[in-house]
Amino acid sequence: MPYLLQMDFPTEGPFGPAMTEAFTELAESINDEPGFLWKVWTENSDTGEAGGVYLFESRETAQRYLDKHTGRLGGFGITAKIFEVNEALSAINHAPVDPAQR
Repeated sequence: MPYLLQMDFPTEGPFGPAMTEAFTELAESINDEPGFLWKVWTENSDTGEAGGVYLFESRETAQRYLDKHTGRLGGFGITAKIFEVNEALSAINHAPVDPAQR
């Protein structure tokens, strides 16, 4: 069963194309994390927030990733939650969580 990790933190930027330029190397490195499936990067320049929604193969791999990066991001006021994914309902709404697509 996949697990979703949601992380958010306050930031003054960068946003948009500048964020892409600043974090491309980080984004590429996330692909190498054990159990990582995908990430949707989030940003809201109006409220000064950024973060992401990640999908991991298991609770353990999501927790391991969170533990690894909480120390690095803890001083930024990060908030994080891990959720079980209801694959059947998510598939109805076209979420990319189908085990056959992994």
